[in-house]
Amino acid sequence: MKVSEFLAMKPEELNAKIAELKSELFNLRFRLATGQLENTMQIQAVKRDIARALTAQTQANKQATR
Repeated sequence: MKVSEFLAMKPEELNAKIAELKSELFNLRFRLATGQLENTMQIQAVKRDIARALTAQTQANKQATR
């Protein structure tokens, strides 16, 4: 996802998306450990999406406190 998509989300949606991405990362790591993961780049992409979402959440929190 793009940063603009994360910034457009409401705080509740953003929290749900972060939880969903963390769950997906767990599943990918589990599949990697069991040898079922074919494309290991998926892990890197999900980590980056989590970072983007957390950054958008931090920005939204800072704007809300102003």
